[in-house]
Amino acid sequence: MPTSTTTGKPSSTDASLSHGLKQRHLSMIALGGVIGAGLFVGSGAGIAAAGPSIVVAYALSGVLVMLVMRMLGEMSAAYPSSGSFSAHAERAIGPWAGFTAGWSFWVLLCTAVGLEGIGAAKIVSGWLPGTPEWAWVALFMVVFCGTNLAAVKNFGEFEFWFAALKVGAITLFLVLGVLAILGILPGTDSPGASHLTDFLPNGGEGLVIGLLASVFAYGGLETVTIAAAESENPVQGVASAVRTAMWRIALFYVGSMAVIVTLVPWDSKEVVEKGPYVAALDELGIPGAGQLMNVVVLVALLSAMNANIYGASRIAYSLVERGQGPKGLGRVSGGVPRIAVLASSVFGFLCVLLSYWRPDDVFAWLLNMIGAVILAVWIFIAVSQLRLRRRLEREAPEKLAVRMWAFPWLTWVALAGMAAVFVLMAREPDTRVQLYSTGGMILVLAVAGYAWQRVRAGRQA
Repeated sequence: MPTSTTTGKPSSTDASLSHGLKQRHLSMIALGGVIGAGLFVGSGAGIAAAGPSIVVAYALSGVLVMLVMRMLGEMSAAYPSSGSFSAHAERAIGPWAGFTAGWSFWVLLCTAVGLEGIGAAKIVSGWLPGTPEWAWVALFMVVFCGTNLAAVKNFGEFEFWFAALKVGAITLFLVLGVLAILGILPGTDSPGASHLTDFLPNGGEGLVIGLLASVFAYGGLETVTIAAAESENPVQGVASAVRTAMWRIALFYVGSMAVIVTLVPWDSKEVVEKGPYVAALDELGIPGAGQLMNVVVLVALLSAMNANIYGASRIAYSLVERGQGPKGLGRVSGGVPRIAVLASSVFGFLCVLLSYWRPDDVFAWLLNMIGAVILAVWIFIAVSQLRLRRRLEREAPEKLAVRMWAFPWLTWVALAGMAAVFVLMAREPDTRVQLYSTGGMILVLAVAGYAWQRVRAGRQA
């Protein structure tokens, strides 16, 4: 199995992995991946804080995410790898950067698997009172661990149908919402702009809280660039996914937020208690629509579990393939890194157990530790793109199938936006702890990665 050298040039292909994902799988993963659990579950708190200005918050963070995806798409089309941004960071900055970005994201994904399992179990146990949540979590973990242990096409099929249901549901939601707003949905009266008059109910502070909530709702879009390495045509798949990211973000995130705050008073308790989508459908008085949306939320959580186990295992495999982790995790059989899948699933289930055993200290500490990981990863992406773009233009311009807009100016604009989010996090008491905890983990990993890099360089000298 090939490993990278200390020059930071990991292999550009993952020869041991299968290429079982078809273009339809990748297209739907890209489309459905935008509609994450964070959109359905986490957006209620953002609306409660920002009011109607949540639309502005999602639009601003959406622009930042589009720039990040464009940068990541440029590098992933040129260098397809299951390590995605971790491999790009190693190639552009050095092995320590790939180590830091990769393992911090692995911890994030595995912890997210646990959170999503808990969320899904709460929904099902609510439908079936008396059934223990832990049993549902265990069932979900076994199912998706098994799915990921099998051929990658099984993961692709699960995500294809999960994504199809999410896309269909949110499209129907948008159509019904727009019809209601226009006053042409039978049995409903148009609210007009009556719910939008107090646009900034909590001032700039509320908008900041909404902005931070919206930034983290976009997490998970990176999965498509990880999956592309196992598709039939990685370059075409990444290029297509990235080029359509703009309208997908605008329609599904910004569009649905606009519909919700127009239909439902922003300060309605149901927005937080039931979730904004269920609250909006209940407002329309469509029989059973609220419960149907709960099914969609469940599907979104299960889809995220499936995708995060997949993403975590491929990130771990890529790190080991580049000599940055325990060799056992890199063993591949049947085109699947099964030990990495098991390790990622076990860590995710450990997070679930911690949430039951030590919810007030250990689990809370773990959640704080991953709070700002996605922002750190975005910074690695931006810095890597700044460095690799010049190298590509000089050495292999034919690989630039996707190009970052207005390079390098928009890359610097994106970095400034990330820095601004960090400053905003430092100002808010709730997010300040996350910022410092994540910073501590990143620092520890960076030191470990740099020490590993020096030791490896000494051995090769």
